[in-house]
Amino acid sequence: MEKRLEAGWLQRIAWSVLVWGSLGLLVWVPFLYVAIRRRRGSDWGAFAAFALYEGVTVTWMSVLPDQDDGDAVLGIVIILCLLAATLMLLLAMFDRRAAGAAAAPQAHGAGSGAYGAVPGSAASPGPYGNPYRSPYGP
Repeated sequence: MEKRLEAGWLQRIAWSVLVWGSLGLLVWVPFLYVAIRRRRGSDWGAFAAFALYEGVTVTWMSVLPDQDDGDAVLGIVIILCLLAATLMLLLAMFDRRAAGAAAAPQAHGAGSGAYGAVPGSAASPGPYGNPYRSPYGP
């Protein structure tokens, strides 16, 4: 069974604000978080891609001369990568909440499935209940 990482819209927006607020310097952080939590190869691939992007753009900014057309290209690359990261964080990286996630699960043994229930009756026993009829009656 694959691990799920559910997140509400507030958490997704918070990760996106981190990406834009740091001007792309921390774009790899939410992807590292998701990769560590879910341990999927695709998540590690996304983290590696954004870490590589970070290394290339920081190097590109430091090597590039001040007055050049490369500044416009670098700006477009940064904006496109930030948009891609934001779309991935908002729509693709986190799993949607399950429909029954709001309902609290019942404790095992609570209610009609308690220990010692009679088999075949309306109240079915739990996995650890007594499968045999009680010698003292129902």
